[in-house]
Amino acid sequence: MARRNIVILVDEPGGKALPENSREDVRDPVRLVRGNGYERFEFYGEYAELDGEQVPVYRWHYRTTIAE
Repeated sequence: MARRNIVILVDEPGGKALPENSREDVRDPVRLVRGNGYERFEFYGEYAELDGEQVPVYRWHYRTTIAE
């Protein structure tokens, strides 16, 4: 069975672990720089509860390499 990765992006005051993201809509993909490429995460309509709040769940979709 293939491994399934689930990522929940959480805003933390003063946190710099993840770059700020300027999504206007929850359906917009999330693209993070990792090494020499981008990891792309998509929203498929799933939410998870975190600290009593429903937050969108983004699943890994694919990786691209940065062109030189």
